[in-house]
Amino acid sequence: MSSPNEPKNIVVIGAGVVGLTTALKIQERRGYKVTIIAETFPTDPKNIKYTSIWAGAHHVSHAAQDAAMMAIDRETFDVMWELSAPGGAAEHCFYRIPQTDYMLDGRDECLDWMPDFKKLPEDSLIPGALVGTSFTTVTIDTPQYLSYLLARFLARGGSIVRAAVQHISQVIEGGPSLFRLGKASSEPVDALVISSGLGARTLGGVEDKDVYPVRGQVVLIRAPWIDFGRTVSHAEQGLWTYVIPRRCGDVILGGTKVDNDWYPAARPETTTDILERCLALCPELIPPAIRAERPGTIDDLRPLILEEGCGFRPQRKGGIRLDVEWVQGRSGQEKVPMVFNYGHGGGGYQSSWGTATIALDLLEKALASPSESFGK
Repeated sequence: MSSPNEPKNIVVIGAGVVGLTTALKIQERRGYKVTIIAETFPTDPKNIKYTSIWAGAHHVSHAAQDAAMMAIDRETFDVMWELSAPGGAAEHCFYRIPQTDYMLDGRDECLDWMPDFKKLPEDSLIPGALVGTSFTTVTIDTPQYLSYLLARFLARGGSIVRAAVQHISQVIEGGPSLFRLGKASSEPVDALVISSGLGARTLGGVEDKDVYPVRGQVVLIRAPWIDFGRTVSHAEQGLWTYVIPRRCGDVILGGTKVDNDWYPAARPETTTDILERCLALCPELIPPAIRAERPGTIDDLRPLILEEGCGFRPQRKGGIRLDVEWVQGRSGQEKVPMVFNYGHGGGGYQSSWGTATIALDLLEKALASPSESFGK
């Protein structure tokens, strides 16, 4: 390890919303020199390997009765609410809006802590809904927000390296310089943080077969007149229809949740289904000039389409992995802690800051008492 007075060298594998947030959280504690190694970064062209860029996204927790998960999501909401404050450095990434949720299964989302929360009266529910709620939340312009996180990390002295890591041993033995310069770093890596999303399934030394994709398809349209969010869902049936506006005037329409569907491009028939469901949920999507003349159809929405796409949510059986393993360091080095923070599924944004706090705590405890953990 590094000497006690030198910053610890930490490598985070993965530059999605979870990896970026975790790297920032570690970096801002001070005493750490943080490098992110990833194959794809936020400013790259969109591709199927980088799920975070395809998300809606909005902060609506799905933790329900899970108290530990709800605490994680609430911490994240508090951070995002502060970041979205008028005049703040990240205000452009967020949009504070009224949100309405309709539950076809009658479940309790346990969101009475959200700003302006109200339970909707029965006579205001849409057909089929057993319960409805309204509250104020934030939506996230994901390309803008990911770029903000990366810029904030770099501005504070963080380093990034583009590489496709095949096995964790490459990072432990060679450090970031192995991928940047083709030779081992002079300074050893003191700890690894694994936030590689779906990549945790195949990353050598991790190879977590409990990780699997949940394909989600979305349609991005231009509809700056939409200044509210609306969702209808049935959790057990995996039904989710949502309208998520962004501050810039774009609106994300979705969606789908299909386990182990690896198809990497938008299916035209799914786009049509999404448009039909979203129009039924939100007739206001039709341009006002058309609505003033006649009822709208999905053919009125098609000219508004900016993009269709899909992403693979990195789901994990058993939920998010937040723990530590110890692996052998490079020659002459003792064991190195490897902190895991992955498996967020479709909840990466709403849990990102909360799980980053836990990952940082795991890291600091491991580095403070390495001898206690060698036998684990």
